[in-house]
Amino acid sequence: MLNMEQARFNMIEQQIRPCDVLEVRILELLAHIRRELFVPADKKELAFADLEIPLGHGAKMWLPKLEARALQELHLTRTDRVLEVGTGSGFLTALLSALAAHVTSVEIVPELSAIARQILAAHRSDNITLETGDAAHGWGNGATYDAIVLTGSTPVLPEVFQNSLNIGGRLFAIVGDAPLMEAKLITRVAPDTFETVNIMETCVEPLRNAEQPKRFVF
Repeated sequence: MLNMEQARFNMIEQQIRPCDVLEVRILELLAHIRRELFVPADKKELAFADLEIPLGHGAKMWLPKLEARALQELHLTRTDRVLEVGTGSGFLTALLSALAAHVTSVEIVPELSAIARQILAAHRSDNITLETGDAAHGWGNGATYDAIVLTGSTPVLPEVFQNSLNIGGRLFAIVGDAPLMEAKLITRVAPDTFETVNIMETCVEPLRNAEQPKRFVF
């Protein structure tokens, strides 16, 4: 029988901290929000493993250290309005909602959205709006956000996401093609000025219908 609390502690000490996630409020959140509840029932013993957990429909949960690092890099505050593209299991949604004012999370697979809705209903989820649809090219008809996170990779980052940031807003996106992708944090420092910081190399499943590079046709 897996000792959940020991496994959670080990995840934080052996995966999260070594990935330079040292912010106390994030470590406390990871100790408090029960990741095992967001994992498919037949994969509970993998809840704290250093691997991507398949959710079905081609979707996978991020590595725990990637979830934690994204959370730390976004520097969320209690007034932030967040857009999450790709609800997946709903675990990152729960983490985001614990730090921000409101999270709008969009999932293209209705079945995954329904499962996440059920799990999140058991949490403090009154500041989460779950929507179903394709947000690979933006969401919300011109709505702007303080933070945006894309949980699938994109070979090319559509400009619509940067343009959907408020001034001071942050975008966490994984850009590139397998096997080499870069997690980036893009901050809108002025209406037409964006700063990009490369956070870490990683590799995750692409968003469905992600924007593709314009390839030469001969």
